[in-house]
Amino acid sequence: MKKSHKKLLTVACLTAIVAFNLLHASAALLKTGSSSSEVKNLQLALKQLGYFKYPKATGYYGSITTSAVRKFQKESGLAADGIVGSKTKAALAECIPNVKSAFFTEKQSGNNMLDWFKEVQYIWKRGMNATVTDVDTGKSFKVKRTFGTNHADVEPLTKKDTQTIKDIWNGWSWERRAVVIKAGGTVIAGSMTAMPHAGVDSAPAVKTVNNRSCGYGRGENLDAVKGNGANGVMDIHFLNSRTHSSNQKQSSQQNMVKKAGKYIAEKVV
Repeated sequence: MKKSHKKLLTVACLTAIVAFNLLHASAALLKTGSSSSEVKNLQLALKQLGYFKYPKATGYYGSITTSAVRKFQKESGLAADGIVGSKTKAALAECIPNVKSAFFTEKQSGNNMLDWFKEVQYIWKRGMNATVTDVDTGKSFKVKRTFGTNHADVEPLTKKDTQTIKDIWNGWSWERRAVVIKAGGTVIAGSMTAMPHAGVDSAPAVKTVNNRSCGYGRGENLDAVKGNGANGVMDIHFLNSRTHSSNQKQSSQQNMVKKAGKYIAEKVV
């Protein structure tokens, strides 16, 4: 690589502030013909580094994206095949160390209020872990999405995470609080309650059991994460999500989602 190119690439890498992290994206190859949110993330990163010249990120991997990738690969000392695999993703992430999520840049005016039914349930799939940050206290903890169709039913990963939740809510509580969820590299505005319900930690998950937590009585055991100090699941709501029992949106939950969205737009971007 020529020294001038190295210098230009180094400057671009150091000054890039695009909110993006390909290292935490999916393992799938990105190439001509691909169409996804990750392609959009890629375009935003390349645009910030000066390689992607199209006016906006489209999410479609066409000739302009291929050309931009090849130029980045060539100047990074990689095989310039125009295909984004693990090595190219790692090189991009190294160039952009202060990462957040590309969704900050172009979605819902930057507030990441993503629709549960249209987007979030597919981004944060069952079995995936996520980091949750309480907007008011700034405290974070980890959870796993284990159940839920109208919203996310989640469980703390460890006893430490459970204790952090109890510290924030001052014990178990149905209080709605604005939270920011980072799942699979995407940051999303949400609303959470801290009341474990419908589960028994000592019994197998999904087995029919008696005396489920929070007065839920007999039914399917909604407790998949064992030994975490919590019996059952907790609720996290998103834009337009609904309750399981009444199938209705709750204004109290949606107001907290909006609060989290405002926080992301003002504090995180």
